[in-house]
Amino acid sequence: MNSITLYSYSDLEIKISIDAYFDGEALIIDGYDRGNKVKEYWGDFDYEYMVRIPAKGVDFLCDHLHIPKGDKQGLLNALTHRYNSNTCYSDIRKLMNDNGIECEGFSWP
Repeated sequence: MNSITLYSYSDLEIKISIDAYFDGEALIIDGYDRGNKVKEYWGDFDYEYMVRIPAKGVDFLCDHLHIPKGDKQGLLNALTHRYNSNTCYSDIRKLMNDNGIECEGFSWP
């Protein structure tokens, strides 16, 4: 199974890409922003961020998006329709947090 793009944007000042894919039973949301606007805000040319949603969170997302449990491709497709904006990463993190689902993640810098 390949990764899917939840959001992508590019202009002269910034490039943003946020992808989703499965690593075993965990769902990974992986983002990368780069450009002059990133440097102005973060002090570095690029900004990376990732969250690993455990199987419990994947099951929750399936219920939330009305996808049969275990249908990984269906879930990825549903995510592209529901979470496809510049805030998709934050929106999904908030949804997990608001529903008590602990996720591993990082951001750099």
